[in-house]
Amino acid sequence: MAASEKHPFAPETALVTSGRDTVAQKGFINPPTQRGSTVLYPTADDLLHHRSDYQYGRHGTPTTRALQDALRVLEGPQCAGVGLAPSGLSAVSTALLAVLRSGDHLLVCDSIYRPTRSFCDGLLTRYGIETSYFNPLIGERIADLFRPNTRAVMVEAPGSQSFEMADIPAIAAVAHARGALVIDDNTWATPLFHRSLDQGVDISIQAATKYIGGHSDIMFGTISANTRAWPLIAEGIRLLGICAGPDDVFLALRGLRTLAVRLAHHQRSALEMANWLGGHAEVARVLYPALESDPGHAIWKRDFTGASGLFSIVLKPVPQQAVHAFLDELKLFGMGFSWGGFESLVIPFDCSTYRTATTWAPGGPTLRLQIGLEAVDDLKADLDRGFAALKAAI
Repeated sequence: MAASEKHPFAPETALVTSGRDTVAQKGFINPPTQRGSTVLYPTADDLLHHRSDYQYGRHGTPTTRALQDALRVLEGPQCAGVGLAPSGLSAVSTALLAVLRSGDHLLVCDSIYRPTRSFCDGLLTRYGIETSYFNPLIGERIADLFRPNTRAVMVEAPGSQSFEMADIPAIAAVAHARGALVIDDNTWATPLFHRSLDQGVDISIQAATKYIGGHSDIMFGTISANTRAWPLIAEGIRLLGICAGPDDVFLALRGLRTLAVRLAHHQRSALEMANWLGGHAEVARVLYPALESDPGHAIWKRDFTGASGLFSIVLKPVPQQAVHAFLDELKLFGMGFSWGGFESLVIPFDCSTYRTATTWAPGGPTLRLQIGLEAVDDLKADLDRGFAALKAAI
């Protein structure tokens, strides 16, 4: 489907029907997992002129094309192409290397995914690319930070730990007026709840390890781009040799089919849990843009159509051993550095050690929770056991 064409179905239907050709698949619902490197050509002339739907396994297979077609529909009419990467961080690094060159200046929101910050401060610095960080709430005032060599702006809305909600359309308007590209880490909402390419973003990235995969069993990343940025992304993927494994491609496509159902459940449960935690005696505040009390709620309501299952809470001041007692008592909330799967997770975090444009001082210990697909009453009971252990340890 061309980028300019409008898909005739609602997103929920498109997730089920796009990227499928049951005739070509001999009647089977799902495309087969195509494993291969070499593609044979019938004649020497065909080989010399690359006259084939597929040239080499690294450049794509019928399986990768099926996933790319489905994702392009999900991203919306502004999407000119979708690249696949072996992890979310690989998608970030590939996109940045594709659009930046030595001597460029990059603006990045201070709430960005920490490994993205490490890449910018590490490899990009060695390549002669300077990164400046900005307050995610800056909006159109980002104009004051632009330099003649500012090539791109990278945002993440909301930040995946502190949950500030950046005004992406305002930032994009300023960036485009100065000829810069806008890159968005859209993992939290996915294109189902936030079509960032429609909000002025040029490149939309997802750690598809999270909600696209949905089952905590793949590492995967996607890079979607509009007509302006897609040639740069396509070239970067080709020159860097980026490709995703066939089994992970198949699993990502399988996960995509149930994304709407899973995200609806995550959102419903997360909203109930966030409201419940907001009234808990041990909780100072909840960081979740879908709550009316959240400072970013107005922007979220304007630009997003839903919220995922990830949010953070700020506890009232307690000793560290009390927080550890809380975490160690939990049975349903696992402790692990990911999210977006079917299971509930929790981690403690502290942004204060690596923020540079803003000061992280929430007033108490902070925990990030991923609300999975378990029964909400069971999750509440699990947290209540944790809070009891917390109070006993004070």
